[in-house]
Amino acid sequence: MAMEVTQILINAQAVDGNVRKHAEDSLRQFQEQNLPSFLLSLAGELANDEKPVESRKLAGLILKNALDAKEQHRKFELGQRWLSLDPSVKAQIKACLLKTLSSPAHDARSTASQVVAKLAGIELPLKQWPELIEALLSNNNQLPAHTRQATLETLGYICEEVSPDAVEQDQVNKMLTAVVQGMNSTETNNDVRLAATRALHNALGFAQANFSNDMERDYIVRVVCEATLSPEVKIRQAAFECLVSISSTYYEKLAPYIQDIFSITAKAVKEDEEPVALQAIEFWSSICDEEIDILEEYGGDFTGDSSIPCFYFIKQALPALIPLLLETLLKQEEDQDQDEVAWNVAMAGGTCLGLVARTVGDDIVPLVMPFIEENITKPNWRQREAATYAFGSILEGPSPEKLMPLVNVALTFMLNALTNDPNNHVKDTTGWTLGRIFEFLHGSTLETPIITQANCQQIITVLLQSMKDVPNVAEKACGALYFLAQGFEDAGPSSSPLTPFFQDIARALLDVTHREDAGESRLRTAAYEALNEVVRCSTDETAPLVMQLIPVIMMELHQTLEAQKLSADEREKQNELQGLLCGCLQVIIQKLGSSEPTKYVFMQYADQMMGLFLRVFASKSATAHEEAMLAIGSLVYSTGSDFAKYMTEFYKYLEMGLQNFEDYQVCAITVGVVGDVCRALEDKVLPYCDGIMTQLLKDLSSNQLHRSVKPPIFSCFGDLALAIGENFEKYLMYAMPMLQSAAELSAHTSGVDDDMVEYTNTLRNGIMEAYSGILQGFKGSPKTQLLMPYAPHVLQFLDSLYIEKDMDDLVIKTAIGLLGDLADTLGSAVGPLIMQSMSAKEFLNECLMSDDPSIKESAEWVKIAISRATNF
Repeated sequence: MAMEVTQILINAQAVDGNVRKHAEDSLRQFQEQNLPSFLLSLAGELANDEKPVESRKLAGLILKNALDAKEQHRKFELGQRWLSLDPSVKAQIKACLLKTLSSPAHDARSTASQVVAKLAGIELPLKQWPELIEALLSNNNQLPAHTRQATLETLGYICEEVSPDAVEQDQVNKMLTAVVQGMNSTETNNDVRLAATRALHNALGFAQANFSNDMERDYIVRVVCEATLSPEVKIRQAAFECLVSISSTYYEKLAPYIQDIFSITAKAVKEDEEPVALQAIEFWSSICDEEIDILEEYGGDFTGDSSIPCFYFIKQALPALIPLLLETLLKQEEDQDQDEVAWNVAMAGGTCLGLVARTVGDDIVPLVMPFIEENITKPNWRQREAATYAFGSILEGPSPEKLMPLVNVALTFMLNALTNDPNNHVKDTTGWTLGRIFEFLHGSTLETPIITQANCQQIITVLLQSMKDVPNVAEKACGALYFLAQGFEDAGPSSSPLTPFFQDIARALLDVTHREDAGESRLRTAAYEALNEVVRCSTDETAPLVMQLIPVIMMELHQTLEAQKLSADEREKQNELQGLLCGCLQVIIQKLGSSEPTKYVFMQYADQMMGLFLRVFASKSATAHEEAMLAIGSLVYSTGSDFAKYMTEFYKYLEMGLQNFEDYQVCAITVGVVGDVCRALEDKVLPYCDGIMTQLLKDLSSNQLHRSVKPPIFSCFGDLALAIGENFEKYLMYAMPMLQSAAELSAHTSGVDDDMVEYTNTLRNGIMEAYSGILQGFKGSPKTQLLMPYAPHVLQFLDSLYIEKDMDDLVIKTAIGLLGDLADTLGSAVGPLIMQSMSAKEFLNECLMSDDPSIKESAEWVKIAISRATNF
């Protein structure tokens, strides 16, 4: 059945485009005409040691892509396709793959490892291929080192592909035994030891039972710690990656080892090569993350019976950990500010220091201040920059009372350094630190403001001056201005210290966006973000100045739409700029559209703006589409029922957005705008409802659309029904079955991860918003009886949610509201059903006793509605 494919695979990698295309077409045809034979040929090629490495590697890659894809729906389809193949074909392919793990060619082995793992991901959860793990482990004792290495690599990949419940515990034990043996210092082959260490990193999630057993846990941790001392740098790095993973997965088991781990990590941070030192710092960052989460969840008051105690590892390690981290700050790289993705020991140390500050609060300040005071004025730039970075890193966590006196002294110094320090690194970090001061220690909630009439002028002058500096420094100045404006958000409608400077600030930021080098260091984006924030937080006094921005921004958007004959690179920049300009107009629309006097004047620009937004949809850029759609959403909100005049022109773009499965964010935003349109137009939206409903129903039935878009689509049913009332009748037969099946799916969430619980709650919320919208839409209409057949199902759904006991507050509030809408709309017809409901009464009583005032208030209303319906 298999066919000779070597030459085709080699040609598919040819330099000559024609040869390459011909080979790719042949492969595609072969796959379409005879899939089993195609896959067998690839597996045979991969397993044949006499074939050239290039053809074997590509064969493996094509085989892997025939089993797996990034998009969930495609991955599922490919899995189903594999499962439907003839068992004998599958068995032959598996045999070829397992044979390849013994090949002397490294590339062939490595590719086979990945393909075996992809197949395990499809079959093990269905309890197929049960002999796989045993077959792999039989490879692991007396065989050549390269086979053992490939086997361990495969086990590691399998652990990445499948969830722990897909593998029986006795197999997990055998896997871990093989992996830990391979890591042992007695293993003389470094490739084997490295593959084992990487495999353990992936297998830790499977080791719950083993980590609960003291002896097994001691052994695993000891072997990992020994591997951090290997002479081979990659093994040391992989071993520290295991420690990082252990710190987050098994935090509560770490106490006996933490002292030793501190010694190992400290040595690595001080003496080892950068990749290893970075992981050693990451261990402590990970411990911080765990303790921050615990302290936030429990609010810091631990009773003796708390289920997740905090061990305060960071607090205990402070005296030794802080000096270690401060030392790393002096290991900067010369050009790190220019590189947006730079990551080095100094940056990792500063990040960890920031997490420590959030974990221990005030206790960090006296340990860091001496370092800052000693280095901040030193002639060597590295010392000044490290001191500034240390100060900026500890501004979130400690109390304002502890930090205020220090910040008041530091502010003048920092402003001076931002303009006058001879070194760009120092200026960059100073700008960042000023941004952190404004973010965490400036705002209406603080008793003593750090920004006063006296220093506001100086701060603005310095920031505007720094916007003319090199891109990375100018970008930090824009960021600082962003937080400066944000701190005045609640200053009251009439007075903000920024008001006198509004015009200068806006002009300076627009100048930045026109700089030749504004594409570097995210500078243009940062300038628009700052401008948006300055507008958003401005007061009524500056409304006329905000109004003057509209024609300026519209003109710029118009110019981007007129540009002709652009290269691909220029086109991309153009699309990015269109997105930024639409975003800026959106903020202006929200600002001016929210109060009557300004709204009246601002409406003169609405037609032109709408025209520009519609032209943006002609570009192929998802980002520009998103921003234009969001801006239109704001315009809908501001113009209200007047928006109807744009609908004929806008509708085709609305439909286009709802059909955009590829860029699902665009689809999600469009769904939100449909809701805005329904609220604004009410029954004027009727002529467009058939098209909108058809598209929404298609979206829901599609397995290509990202799941996150589905809850807002359900909410959108509710918005439509509220807008058109009893006219929603003709959609009931389509919408209700969809809602019912989704409700059944979302009622039960036992045994799923946190992400899934969160998603399920969002879904439930969307479903109930739909039901509530439909019920409210029909209220008072003679057609309410059409909804009666659906009432038992709605009550059953509410019962099942009450029994599951995993609703978040938002879902509780929507659920109690839905119970009220049911009683309010259907009245005495639904009364007996509510009386029979298993949980309605208990649920209502719980909500009446709720600590959340909004839930309690809803419940009071629901109580009245139910008593009317049941004639208590």
